[in-house]
Amino acid sequence: MKITHLLCIGALAGLGLVSCAKNPADEVAKAQEVSGEVKAKEGQGTRYRFTPDSKIGFIGSKITGSHEGGFKVFSGEFETDGKDLLGTANRIEIDMASTFSDDEKLTGHLKSPDFFDVAQFPKSTFELIQVTKADGPDMWTLVGKFTLHGVTKQISFPARVYKGENGGPALDAQFAINRKDYNIVYPGMPDDLIRDEVVIKLAMRAEPAA
Repeated sequence: MKITHLLCIGALAGLGLVSCAKNPADEVAKAQEVSGEVKAKEGQGTRYRFTPDSKIGFIGSKITGSHEGGFKVFSGEFETDGKDLLGTANRIEIDMASTFSDDEKLTGHLKSPDFFDVAQFPKSTFELIQVTKADGPDMWTLVGKFTLHGVTKQISFPARVYKGENGGPALDAQFAINRKDYNIVYPGMPDDLIRDEVVIKLAMRAEPAA
């Protein structure tokens, strides 16, 4: 049994002051680390850029509740022949100083060295390398290199990829990462520990690049 569960049970039994909140990461797929070199297909295709209505968010939680947030400033594009990704320009870059959350004090803390340390690590990136068909309508498995807090991991996760309202591709995904894999290790308060798992939420919309 995890230490957070033990702590929560003890608090309920002893003082009745803590209510155990469910872990949002239990409701989504876990990102899987991918070993070995994965290469994108060579060739020329249509380049797409992400539109302003795209969203990148996250959900972090502790034993008493959760907080939602995201990033206001990011950019990116990718190239496809309609089936496969092409080249090496398939990339999302996030301005970590644009971090926001549902609590102003928390937002400031997230930007500090305890968490994202935006002064030292101002950018996070995801380099999308490969997309392969998965089970289910419009479902695909994405493989790419995710760099956060100065640490790069090659990961895979499921996503729904389909034709968006503007005619370009759209991508929706929710998956969990372990923050400690990226050296984000701040534990939280002794009576309200922060969970290791963080849910990443993507709602990306794209249009042909000029």
